[in-house]
Amino acid sequence: MFDNRPINFVEYFNFLSKSNNHKAGYVSVIGNPNVGKSTLINKLMGHRLSIVSAKAQTTRHRILGILNHPNYQIIFSDTPGLINPKYDLQKKMMASAKETLLDTDIMIYMVDCSKSVTYDESFISRLNSLNIPLLLLVNKIDLSNQTILEDIVITWEGILPKAKIYSISALTGFYCNQILQNIVELLPYSSAYFPKDQITDRPERFFVNETIRKHILNYYHREIPYAVEVFTEEFSEEPDIIRLRSIVYVERESQKGIIIGHKGKALTTVGSKARRDLERFFDKKIFLKISVKIAKNWRKDPTMLNKFGYN
Repeated sequence: MFDNRPINFVEYFNFLSKSNNHKAGYVSVIGNPNVGKSTLINKLMGHRLSIVSAKAQTTRHRILGILNHPNYQIIFSDTPGLINPKYDLQKKMMASAKETLLDTDIMIYMVDCSKSVTYDESFISRLNSLNIPLLLLVNKIDLSNQTILEDIVITWEGILPKAKIYSISALTGFYCNQILQNIVELLPYSSAYFPKDQITDRPERFFVNETIRKHILNYYHREIPYAVEVFTEEFSEEPDIIRLRSIVYVERESQKGIIIGHKGKALTTVGSKARRDLERFFDKKIFLKISVKIAKNWRKDPTMLNKFGYN
């Protein structure tokens, strides 16, 4: 006898996925600035997709890192650190970070055990209301001791009672393999969302911009790196070389002078370091030309923010 009940397509596709024994899903990594989110994703991916710096607010864009395996596909979402936004750029960054609550299969919340416990109560309340697996990773245990670590874990058990808590060091890789295994176990059964040879959702120009910005973050001090955005106008790939023309935007004339440096030395140094990184990234010879332009108050300008991809 035929069953006349309507087809539940969700159950049907879950059945097909399980029969194929393949898992796939989105894993969002969130937390305060500089807790090690990008370091963790780079470690799990085995690729340096997100730039890493000791400076806070290094990550500005939400970046997807796609880890492929014959039996699974993990789409990691690296997000900007959670802050109270002061201007339009930071508002865009926070909107990007909080979108992860809407479209993820597993949530990872990272904290830094070398710092005091701080959090946004409204955001924590949203995390506690999620009906998906929640992992709390207490990072940088290499900078702490057992007593402090135990106190922090007990504190977070009270703040996020639904979370599974793990102590890790993303920098050294301690317990990262186990975290990856846990993620795979928690993934839903599904076919792959992206082609299996794709490792990110970002275009090649994005990584050129981010590589240059990384070296600006590392070379300059104080406010200068935060007033900078990079935009690659030309990406011309030939069989043996990639020719790039990138613009470093600043907000004021004085910042332009600092970026360029005496007789152009500072910009030349940044360009040389970025070029070497890009040659390793693309496995090709790189010709890189960098210029500096002024875009007054670009961090508050909706048109410029859209141009730089903050939309």
